[in-house]
Amino acid sequence: MTRGKTTTAGSGSTRGWVSFVGSGPGDPGLLTVRAVDLLEQADVVVTELPEHVDLVRAVRGATEGGPEIVDGGFGEDGQPLTHAARAKVVVRQAKRGVRVVRLMSGDPFVYASGPEEAQACVKAGLAFEIVPGVSSVSAVPAYAGIPLTTKDHREVAVVTCGEKVDWSQYADKRTLVLLSAVGQIGDIAASLVAAGRSPQTPVAMTRVGTTTEQATVTSTLERIGADARAARMAPPAVTVVGDVVDLRETLSWFETKPLFGWRVLVPRTKEQAGSVSQRLRSYGAVPDEVPTISVEPPRNPQQMDKAVRGLVEGRYEWIAFTSVNAVKAVREKFEEYGLDARAFSGLKIAAVGDKTAQAIGDWGLRADLVPSGEQSAAGLLADWPEYDEMLDPINRVFLPRADIATENLVAGLVDLGWECDDVTAYRTVRAAPPPAPTRDAIKTGKFDAVVFTSSSTVRNLVGIAGKPHPSTVIAVIGPATAKTAEEHGLRVDVLSPAPDVDVLVDALADFGAARRLAMVQAGQPVTKPSDRKPSARRRTREAGMAT
Repeated sequence: MTRGKTTTAGSGSTRGWVSFVGSGPGDPGLLTVRAVDLLEQADVVVTELPEHVDLVRAVRGATEGGPEIVDGGFGEDGQPLTHAARAKVVVRQAKRGVRVVRLMSGDPFVYASGPEEAQACVKAGLAFEIVPGVSSVSAVPAYAGIPLTTKDHREVAVVTCGEKVDWSQYADKRTLVLLSAVGQIGDIAASLVAAGRSPQTPVAMTRVGTTTEQATVTSTLERIGADARAARMAPPAVTVVGDVVDLRETLSWFETKPLFGWRVLVPRTKEQAGSVSQRLRSYGAVPDEVPTISVEPPRNPQQMDKAVRGLVEGRYEWIAFTSVNAVKAVREKFEEYGLDARAFSGLKIAAVGDKTAQAIGDWGLRADLVPSGEQSAAGLLADWPEYDEMLDPINRVFLPRADIATENLVAGLVDLGWECDDVTAYRTVRAAPPPAPTRDAIKTGKFDAVVFTSSSTVRNLVGIAGKPHPSTVIAVIGPATAKTAEEHGLRVDVLSPAPDVDVLVDALADFGAARRLAMVQAGQPVTKPSDRKPSARRRTREAGMAT
């Protein structure tokens, strides 16, 4: 018996494969696991929007051999591609026998050209798959704190607003989700009122939803036209009409984050900025990493070589790590000599704080001494035991540190009876100045806040880019950094209660939350520190010119 051949949608030759992947509404965090997997494997990515290029780079990283990026939005003549022309681009790429990802906004099969392009693949005999994405229809209202359905509102209608919409069929109390409505929202609202909807029906329009530029105008059918114009609303935007809009007052969670939309400067070494930026993003901020310090090996490595040999030979009773960079420097020197953590056998290890202790732990070691109080050199000295010649067989301490570290720890150890080999393990060198637009943003107050994690970041930022504008919120990690900031003419607004970068970011978020609450309670619009009002002198001058 011969089995019959069955043809299914998506089957085809092995010449190529197309994955139609939904990129979601804008927030990269809403990409599906399958979407990330396909982007990591793709040979060619056909994009739809300019920001898709950055999205692909974020997924693939800075590694070489990334996918070929093909612009699916515009042709070689600079003109926007039609659905048919874009489908031809996809088919042409797939016929090369490569793995093609067609990256599409939202969901490929929800108000998108996915069906037409997939049909072109079928016609060309190419295999394909559909990877759904989070649609802006549901995601943008959710990020605005507006549920599309509740136990009292079960029906939803989604309308793409064109020239020939019969609004009389939407005269009931169904929740409406309007797409492409910004330019004609006044006329749409009037048509809905004429059809029988109450002029007081709640309306919310959200632009650039799910991103940190998101902005929402809440109004009524009677007022939305004027309110949208006053707020300068522009596409892309999603509009919701119905009683569910009233729930935004209690359910708004995204735009009410304590640092929502704040542009925060992170002046750190490049390799150390990641955790700070990630935590800032969780509070709604937009971090801008500006390297101010470059960590480099010491000019003369012989001192470090001698100390490591002494460590292996049992010359020291203690090793004291005062930074994560010091741990990294010693570890790299160990690897250079072919040594591992076993060389620390019998040696006591001190760490200046939890982050340094964690770096030691990542090496498979455990710190014997971490300050019980202040996590600093002073805190370490407060808990450090005095040298006892009866209990301590060796009286020497190995202190690998930065070239610019203070001498306080060395002096304190000497006072406790210890001999200290104070060794430069690494150098901190001032980085190159940031680009001119960044320097201008720092000086003119376009940053809402800056987080200083050490005195050296203060000195180096001011040295390479100038002083932050007085409107910029200054957050510092501890008293020593605060003193350095004040010496450079900066007003410290936020002092971290503990010398930890996560605690510092949390403290900045608390400051932002308190600032926002004060504005809400005063009945004022919520603004960012960079949204400055004209100075009194400028207002007086403008008033004089107007009379």
